[in-house]
Amino acid sequence: MTKTWLQNLRRALAATLLVTSMCLVDRAQQPPAGEDKAAETKTGAIGGTVVNENGQPLVGVTVFVRAVGSATQGRTTTTDVDGSFQVKDLDPAAYSVSAWRQSSVSQARDQDDPQQFTYFRVGDSVRLVQLKGGVITGTVTNSSGDAVVSVAVHASMIRDGNGQPPRIGLYQSAERMTDDRGIYRIYGLAAGTYVVWAGGANRVGSFIVNAFDSDAPTYAPSSTRDTAAEITVRAGDETSNVDIRYRGEPGRTVSGSANGPAMPPGSFSQFIVTLTAISNGLPQLSNMTFQAPGGRGFAFYGVVDGEYDLAAQSNLPSGESANSEPRRITVKGGDVTGIELTTKPLSSIAGRITLETSQAPECKDKRRPLFAETLITVARNEKNPAPASSPRFFGSLAAPDKDGAFTIRNVPPGQYNFNAQFFAKYWFLKSISSQPAVPPAARTAAANQPVDAAKNWTTVKLGERVGELHVTLAAGAASLRGQLTPAEGQKLPPKLLVYLVPAEREKTDDVLRFFVAPVTSDGNFVINNLAPGRYWLLARAPAANGPATNSKLRLPDESATRSGLRREAESAKTELELKPCQNVTDKFPLKLNPTAAAVSATVP
Repeated sequence: MTKTWLQNLRRALAATLLVTSMCLVDRAQQPPAGEDKAAETKTGAIGGTVVNENGQPLVGVTVFVRAVGSATQGRTTTTDVDGSFQVKDLDPAAYSVSAWRQSSVSQARDQDDPQQFTYFRVGDSVRLVQLKGGVITGTVTNSSGDAVVSVAVHASMIRDGNGQPPRIGLYQSAERMTDDRGIYRIYGLAAGTYVVWAGGANRVGSFIVNAFDSDAPTYAPSSTRDTAAEITVRAGDETSNVDIRYRGEPGRTVSGSANGPAMPPGSFSQFIVTLTAISNGLPQLSNMTFQAPGGRGFAFYGVVDGEYDLAAQSNLPSGESANSEPRRITVKGGDVTGIELTTKPLSSIAGRITLETSQAPECKDKRRPLFAETLITVARNEKNPAPASSPRFFGSLAAPDKDGAFTIRNVPPGQYNFNAQFFAKYWFLKSISSQPAVPPAARTAAANQPVDAAKNWTTVKLGERVGELHVTLAAGAASLRGQLTPAEGQKLPPKLLVYLVPAEREKTDDVLRFFVAPVTSDGNFVINNLAPGRYWLLARAPAANGPATNSKLRLPDESATRSGLRREAESAKTELELKPCQNVTDKFPLKLNPTAAAVSATVP
C-alpha cells in the first residue's frame, strides 16, 4: 500500500463526503440595494467575520469559499485578529462559505428554515458562528475491570439537535483511541443524540490494523446496538462517565468483490463499499470499507448477526459515480463470503434555463439574472425513501454555463422534485417542465408532450437516461412587504405564517404561484420574486408538520394542503393584485381574527 495510493484514496473519500453532504436551500431572496439596475459582470470579493456563540471574534479560523457545483477545490483563508476574512478576485458565481476550527462546530441549522440555508455572491458580507463542540468521555475496561488500551471508541449521531435523523452523512461520526488508562475523550461534536461503542474494524479514513478489529462492537454501557444507551450532547458541554465494559466477543466477516465499468489504463479506480444494519426493516448505522485499485476484494470484520444492506460505489474518470443495487444479506452464526457487487453509472439530468423578458415599461433596465449566480436543485421524495444502502443523497445541484445549459450529475434511483434559485429581484420562476426521453421508435404526439416537473415527481432509475429539463425565469416579478397588526387587546400567535395563493381559476394548479413566508415577532413579513397577477392572502398558525417553505409547499404530495389553503384564503376574501415589477411596501396592515388559527386581512 503506497503513500500515493493512500493520498488518492483520502482525496476520493473527501470528494464523496462533499457530494453527500450537500443540503438543499430554499432561499428567501433578499436583493441588496441597487438590485433593480442592470449590472456588469466583474470579479469581486466575499468577506465577513467568524465569531463564537457570544459574538466574540475568532482568530485563525479556516474559511472555505467554493463555487457551488464546481469541481475545483475552491479557496481557503484564515481569520485575522478581528475575526475577519476576505477572499478576492472571485468570478461571478453562487458560492458556499463555511468555517472550520478544531473542537468547534458550526451553528446548528433548522432544516426547514429557509433563512439558514443560503449561498453568496461576490460583494456579500458573511457572518459565521462557531460553537464550542460537545464532548463525550469515559473509560473502557474488560470483564476484570482492567483498562482496555488502544481500542477505537466511536460516537455516531442518530438524531440531530432538532430531534431529526442526521442529514449530512458521515460527518456525524467521530473516533478516538483509549490511552494507557483506558480513557477516551471524543470532542468537537455537534449537538444531538449519539450512540457510543468500542471495537470493530473498517474505521473511516483509518489504515492501521488494530488488535480489536475482529471483535464485535460493544456499545455503552456493555450492550449490543439494540440496547445501547443514547447519549445527549449539547454544544460546549462535556458528558462524562460514558463507560464501556468491553465484551470482547468475536464478530463475523462479510467479504466479496466489487466490479464496474471498464477504466482507462493508468486511471485511479477504487470502490467504496457500505454495510448498513437493518432493524425492523429500517436502516441503522452504516460502516464503510474500500477495495483498493487492482485489489481482489473487500472485507468487513467484527460484524454481529443480523440483517444488512450492502452496496458499492466507484468514481469514474469523467467525475461521475457508479453504484451497485443494494444487496440484502443475513449474517447468522458464521461468515458471509463470495458476494459480488456490480456498479453502474448513476443518472444525469440535463437541461437549460430560458430567460423570458417583459415588455412592461416598469420593468425596463431591471437587472437580469446571471447564469453564473443561478442554481438548479433537486431533492429526493422523502416519503418514498430509497433502500438503506443506496447512495447517500440529501440534495444535489448544478450551475448553468454561459448559455444556460446545465447537467445535474450522480442522481441515484428515486423520485425527485426541482427548484431554481437566482439573484434578481424583478424576476420569477415561471415554469419547470421535462421532455421525456423517448426512443425514436416509440415517439408519438402524446409521448412527446412536456411534463410539469414542478407539480409532478420525476422518477429516476439506475443508469437510465432522464429527459431534458426546461426551466423558465421570467421578468416582471413583484414584491410584497407587510405587517400584521393585531386588534387592541390581542397578540399575534407565535410562528405565524403568511400564504399567497393564486386567485385566478386557471392558475389553481400552478404550484409555482403558491408562496409562504414567516412572520417576525413584530408582525412583519416579506415575499419576493412574485409572479404578477391576482392572489388571495392568508395568515395562519402553522399546521403540525405542515410545509413552512416554498419548496415544501409546492411538493407534489402537498396538493391537498394547497387546496385547503386556497379554500380558506378565498373565504377570508383578502385579494390583492400585483402588477409587473411592482413593490408593495407597508400597505397591508392585517388584523387578527377572533379565531386562533387564521388571520383575516383588511386592505386599506
